[in-house]
Amino acid sequence: MKPKDGYRENENRELLELLMDEYGDSIKRLAYSYTKNWDMAEDITQEVFITCYIKLDGFREESSYKTWLYRITINKCKDLLKTKWLQNIVQIDKFMSYFKSNLTVEEEVVKKNEEEELAALIFELPLKYREIIILYYYEQLKIREIHSLTGLNIETIKSRLRRGKKMLYDKLLEEEEEYEKRFKQS
Repeated sequence: MKPKDGYRENENRELLELLMDEYGDSIKRLAYSYTKNWDMAEDITQEVFITCYIKLDGFREESSYKTWLYRITINKCKDLLKTKWLQNIVQIDKFMSYFKSNLTVEEEVVKKNEEEELAALIFELPLKYREIIILYYYEQLKIREIHSLTGLNIETIKSRLRRGKKMLYDKLLEEEEEYEKRFKQS
């Protein structure tokens, strides 16, 4: 039995490395979408893969590895968000990393500014809407995958997606009107 256990352990390590390579960045971004802090997101990502390694033999293949890892991530984030000490933290990092492009410096600054404003508006949404918006648009999960991850009814997911988009649209309109008022006063 010892050689088989060693063989299984080696297989699990190789699979873990593949999963880390494939989903590590996505899991970190997902964790960040909950915590709004890159350091915490990195810690959660490490915890997710530790949990993954420990529970790998118990994976029942009822879902994909991606869905399973996202479920672990969401649970760890929600557990962390419930803790009292986190509620006192007021640190927000940038939402997305930016890649070099062929835009001019001015265009790049405008683009980054718009993306930061949109990210800030998304983070102002209540968690139940923010979660669905991020999973659908940023993580590009299908509604059924979000259902598998969250356990929410498909109609609830669709409803939260519509309401979240409406809230974002309303906030954007508010900001645009506020900007126009300030511009006219100048």
